[in-house]
Amino acid sequence: MFKVTVTIDNDILRFIDEQAQGNRSGYINAVLTEHRRCVLEAEMIAALKQDIEDTEYQAEIAAWDRVVGDGIHAEG
Repeated sequence: MFKVTVTIDNDILRFIDEQAQGNRSGYINAVLTEHRRCVLEAEMIAALKQDIEDTEYQAEIAAWDRVVGDGIHAEG
């Protein structure tokens, strides 16, 4: 963990103090962790939508699906 110094508007700090129940760092970390999760989820959804719209990529996936399903199994 790192300690950092940030500047926060007075109204925001009052809100944090109301919500934090005495643990500003814990509250801020929880809020930012949730925001990060939402951003990553949105990025993954956007990437999946882009993959779906990419006909060349979809054709390559279909070709690999045919190869995987051809009944040839590697011996381990």
